[in-house]
Amino acid sequence: MAHLHPAAPLTPLFPSRLPAVGTTIFTVMSTLAAEYQAINLGQGFPDFQCDPALINAVNQAMVSGHNQYPPMPGVLELRKTIANKIDQLYGKSYDPATEITITAGATQAIFTVILSCVSPGDEVIVIEPAFDCYLPAITMAGGKAISVSLDVQRNSDGLVEAYAIPWNSLAKAITPKTRLLLINSPHNPTGMVWQRSDLDRLADLLSDTNVLVCSDEVYEHMVFDGQQQHSASSHPALAARSFVVSSFGKTFHVTGWKIGYVAAPASLSAEFRKVHQFNVFSVNAPMQVGIAHYLSDPAHYLGLSAFYQRKRDFFRAGLAETRFKLLPAPGSYFQCVDYSALGIPQSNLSEAEFCRWLTCEIGVAAIPVSAFYGSGTDSKVIRFCFAKEEKTLETALSRLRTV
Repeated sequence: MAHLHPAAPLTPLFPSRLPAVGTTIFTVMSTLAAEYQAINLGQGFPDFQCDPALINAVNQAMVSGHNQYPPMPGVLELRKTIANKIDQLYGKSYDPATEITITAGATQAIFTVILSCVSPGDEVIVIEPAFDCYLPAITMAGGKAISVSLDVQRNSDGLVEAYAIPWNSLAKAITPKTRLLLINSPHNPTGMVWQRSDLDRLADLLSDTNVLVCSDEVYEHMVFDGQQQHSASSHPALAARSFVVSSFGKTFHVTGWKIGYVAAPASLSAEFRKVHQFNVFSVNAPMQVGIAHYLSDPAHYLGLSAFYQRKRDFFRAGLAETRFKLLPAPGSYFQCVDYSALGIPQSNLSEAEFCRWLTCEIGVAAIPVSAFYGSGTDSKVIRFCFAKEEKTLETALSRLRTV
C-alpha cells in the first residue's frame, strides 16, 4: 500500500495592496550589473567612503553609551544643529522642539508625509519623471495620483535638450480635491534645479488654495556652476505649507545609514509625528549623535557642490567624446543623455531595452528615465550616476566611447 504524505500546509492568499508594483528598476539594473560585471552607474550611491571623522564620531557615540531609544522626534542636539543650518543657508527659523523630526531616510520621510495628510479620495500632484517611491505611497494612503509631466524641450534635430516645469498643466491639475503637491529640486533623474522665480510662481499658484507641499531636497548641497539651492524653506509663503525633506545619506556619502529629516511648521509636524511614532518611532541613536557632532562644522556640507562639480565636469568631458547627447546637469549627482542619434541599430530600442543592452554588451549600467514615469513615457533618455571614484568613471567612459 502506497504511503500517503499529508498535504503541505497552505499559505493563505490575500489581495495585494500594490498589485501594479514589482521589483524596482534600481534593483533590476544593479542585479544585472553584478551578473555581467558591468560598471554600475545606475543606482545612485557612491563607490567611495565617507569622511573617517564621521565614522569616528558615530563610534564615539556608541562607546559613550548612546545605544538606547532616542526621543521619538530625534536627538535634540541634532535637531538644533539642523535648525541652525537651515537658518544660516535659507533664512528660515524652525523650532527644533516642534518643527524638525529625524527620519529613517528620505523615503520614510516622504511616505510618512503622505500618510499623515492624504486621506482616501484626496488628490496628490506628482511632477514626472519622479522618484519611484512617490506613487506607491499615495496608493497606500488611498489617495489619487495626478501626474503632470515636465515639458521635454527638443532641438531642431529632435534630440532632448532640457526639461522645464509645466506651469500650464500644473495649474490645470489643481482642483478642490488636491491635498498635496510633490516637488523635487535638485531633481532626480534630470538634475534640473528650481530657481527663485519658480518658487515665486508656485507660491502665487497655491496662494488661494489649501494645497500642501512636500519638497524633496535630498540633493540640496549639489548645485553647480555658482548657482544656489532655492529651498522651499527659504520662501515664507511656501515654508508655511511645506514639509521639507533632506537626507544625510546623500549629503555625507552614507546612503546605507538611512537617516534624514523633515522640517515643517508645528501644526504639520504634529500630524507627521503622529504617523512617524508608529511606523518607526525613533531612528538610530549613535548615528544621530555622531552626525550632530559632524554637522556642527559647516565645511562638511558647504564644500559638497565643488566636490561633485569636479566629478560632473570630468564625466561630462569624457561623454563629450562619445556620440551621446548630453543634457544639462545643474544639480544632483546624475547626468542624463539622449542616445537616439548614436547611429547604431540599438538607438531604436526602448530606454529599458537600451539600458539592458548597455549593461550586458558594453559593461556600463544606467537607468531608463521612462522608469520614473507611471505611464512609462519613453524619450530615449537614460540616467548615469557620477557619484563614483574618478577611476570608476574613466573605466565606464572608456567603454562608452566604443558605442
